[in-house]
Amino acid sequence: MIIRSRTAGLAGVATIATLIAMLSATLAEAPARADDHRTPAPEGARVYFIAPQNGATVSSPVTVRFGLSGMGVAPAGVEKGGTGHHHLLIDQELEDYDTAIPADDAHRHFGGGQTETTVDLAPGTHTLQLVVGDHNHIPHMPPVESARITITVE
Repeated sequence: MIIRSRTAGLAGVATIATLIAMLSATLAEAPARADDHRTPAPEGARVYFIAPQNGATVSSPVTVRFGLSGMGVAPAGVEKGGTGHHHLLIDQELEDYDTAIPADDAHRHFGGGQTETTVDLAPGTHTLQLVVGDHNHIPHMPPVESARITITVE
């Protein structure tokens, strides 16, 4: 932006300073950008594993069933209050709750509203965690996440 002032000396500087102060105040009152938004979680909402249970010994492929209470399931892209969809974290902790959950082998998305899946896991010990994301795959505020469970694959 170019500001031209015919006022000379200190009066011109004061005019520019006033314009800058007005612009700063306007920007401070502007709403947050949509990508900074976190959807509020319904009070008391929780997500949990129906199966497998913490400490279970299983064989691969592993059937994982998701439980959810206090909110509904809606597909990704559908913005409806009090809903979200599941994400399964395998041998991973979520580090950033302010952006979309990554989509890779360690962060499985169930944007179609699925509540069950089958995953191939190598023999050994693995951790699993469920996190509910909003229509944009961003965790709710506060996060609706399960306890991390540990399973052993034979």
